[in-house]
Amino acid sequence: MDLKLKDKVIIVTGGSKGIGLGIVQTLVKEQAIPFIVSRNKASVLEVVNNYKKEGIELHYAIAELTDNEQCKAAVDAVINTYGRIDGLVNNAGVNDGVGLEHGNYEDFIKSLKRNLVHYYLMAHYALPELKKSRGAIVNIGSKTSVTGQGGTSAYAASNGGRNALTREWALELLPYRIRVNAVIVAECYTPLYDSWIKTFDDPKAQLEKITSKIPLENRMTTAEEIADTVAFLLSEKSSHTTGQLIFVDGGYTHLDRAL
Repeated sequence: MDLKLKDKVIIVTGGSKGIGLGIVQTLVKEQAIPFIVSRNKASVLEVVNNYKKEGIELHYAIAELTDNEQCKAAVDAVINTYGRIDGLVNNAGVNDGVGLEHGNYEDFIKSLKRNLVHYYLMAHYALPELKKSRGAIVNIGSKTSVTGQGGTSAYAASNGGRNALTREWALELLPYRIRVNAVIVAECYTPLYDSWIKTFDDPKAQLEKITSKIPLENRMTTAEEIADTVAFLLSEKSSHTTGQLIFVDGGYTHLDRAL
């Protein structure tokens, strides 16, 4: 299917690793122009240099997304480079384990900034260009907003906020024909997930325990599967879809995991 994303300029936060990198790779395949925004310069340069070897030039901005001014500067960098913005994928974030019993005010607020506030900031600063292009926004979210997880209050609250902002923005931006949707992830094997699994005494057994509860094929969702859905939601092929929370999770969230 031709998604007609050729030459569309799409911001991808956290686009140098995990799900974000999967999204960048899919956008390149669709001949779109992903613009990576990340604080991790080493991983960004690795991605950029690998594509350069293939004759593909990617641009990027190094930004600490918890900082308002750096978010604005990143969006300005996109505009200065390409003169437009056709889409925004809010993806960056981390399940940082700030819980209720063992958490504290400072860490809770810091986590909200790491996982939610920059979703607002990036959309706010990109909005003037998105209005011109009638672009689309896709927010990446987590099952924790629906299922909970335990010991991760701030991350769960942030993802609840991402869901709410998706619906709120879809409504607010109707006059500009800007579509806003969210892709909700459950179990996807990323470098961060790998780091978390390795904290268990028997990582292999823990991984098997988790995948056994994923109804469809008892396996992890791949970054590519998430990325394909993101690309569809960015494209005109989903031209009448807005305000939706799309669960790409092998049925984990809503199907009976006791099956």
